[in-house]
Amino acid sequence: RHKMKIKELRDMSDAALGEKLLKIRREQFNLLMQSASGQGGRPDQRGKMRKDIARIKTLLQERSDT
Repeated sequence: RHKMKIKELRDMSDAALGEKLLKIRREQFNLLMQSASGQGGRPDQRGKMRKDIARIKTLLQERSDT
């Protein structure tokens, strides 16, 4: 998983951004469940996912304001 670049996100449609947001949130939930069940996982990924989610939500908000 790589950090989403804002340019990549700007090139996506609203529908594609919504799907991407849903996918990242599912991954985030799965990591949380792994962590809670003691499987460890990768804690650095949680921060990256949180930032990706924020980027997508910001873009969607910008688009809805215009």
